[in-house]
Amino acid sequence: MRGSSHLAIGLITGVAIAGLAPGIPFSLPGIALAGFSSLAPDLDHPESRLSKRLGFTQHYVRWAFGAAAFIIAAYAYLQLRPGSEQRLYYTAALAFGLIGVGMQGGSARRLALLFTGLATVVAGLYTEQLWLSLLGTFVALAPFTSHRSWTHTIWATALWTYIGHLADQQLGWRGVALFAGGGYASHLFADTLTKAGVRWFLPIFEYSFKLPLISTGSASGNLLEVAICAGYALLVLGLVVGNTSF
Repeated sequence: MRGSSHLAIGLITGVAIAGLAPGIPFSLPGIALAGFSSLAPDLDHPESRLSKRLGFTQHYVRWAFGAAAFIIAAYAYLQLRPGSEQRLYYTAALAFGLIGVGMQGGSARRLALLFTGLATVVAGLYTEQLWLSLLGTFVALAPFTSHRSWTHTIWATALWTYIGHLADQQLGWRGVALFAGGGYASHLFADTLTKAGVRWFLPIFEYSFKLPLISTGSASGNLLEVAICAGYALLVLGLVVGNTSF
């Protein structure tokens, strides 16, 4: 399913939680969090909507490798005498330079997400916010997994919900776990409607759960996604209005 459809379903899920969950105040940030969470499983795909947004440093990754190559080569030339050690440094500089030159969109974005995630981990450790470090770990590792593998499992959903629970405890923002977990789960339910399906219980068993209604990327599939989003929105709207009328 397309990223725009996942986002729409996640936001609608956020509205459902805000309007129907007992004890959870209606919260626009909470709805936005559900939308963000609905895109998180696709961090395993370098071309996904969220990967492109969080990997904002990707254009600088190649320059960083080039700069590292220059610094290593300059150090070898200025500080080391000709010999085996200097040649080793020149070889390392050449390797960094070739990696930077050969790196294209997907690989650069993965490294950018790795750096973004690691920076978030450090920020969490510095501020003593465990949820922030766990979030950074997720962002750093997800891009290096195959698409629709471990980020599309019930275990990843539980981890994301637990991160929300910790944020709830440490920030005092009620409902974070529900908004985060609901948005994340909405992605998996939506992908279950595609022909590829979702392996919810990987790696315990490989079975792909699916109700193959949608062929992602096709004209008919796109129309069906719009119809599903519209129907889901009308359903949630009716339930919320009915709930507030009593």
